[in-house]
Amino acid sequence: MKTATNDPAARDWYLVYCKPRQESVARENLTRQGFESYLPIMRDARRRQGRRVVLIAPMFPRYLFIHLNRQTDNWAPIRSTLGVVSIVRFGRSAARVPDDLVTLLRSREDMQGLQILPVEEYKPGSRVRITQGGFAGYEGIFQASGSRDRVTVLLDVLGRKALTRVNSASIEPA
Repeated sequence: MKTATNDPAARDWYLVYCKPRQESVARENLTRQGFESYLPIMRDARRRQGRRVVLIAPMFPRYLFIHLNRQTDNWAPIRSTLGVVSIVRFGRSAARVPDDLVTLLRSREDMQGLQILPVEEYKPGSRVRITQGGFAGYEGIFQASGSRDRVTVLLDVLGRKALTRVNSASIEPA
């Protein structure tokens, strides 16, 4: 069991390395033991069976943050917590995470606790791949952003150049 101190200023953030896809399990079990932990999550677009799906996933797979006092907290139970592999170390010292980083991550959360990531801005001339619709799989050159989440992409279709407008969520860097 941990020994608590009520002074939050005496605590620092550290990194916990988790078992694959066990970040939530580790966070839940650390919380049960009285440790404060933080797992930033985000929407993550992935391809599954040729389709693009949006999942809720950890921002840093296999890692979570834990708030500990180096002098008063008992760190021993952390290693044997279900879902945890170890505390990240540089040599013999635990890897301390700047408070500002955790504060920044928490400030970028929406009402559901998901990270609000900056939208990727494509520059004219950037190579992109269309991921959905009739042109899915085609690569082209980004031309311009339009209104209403639409973009213009220059495609080479059967040796001919063609401008097409697609949903901005349907493209990714090539």
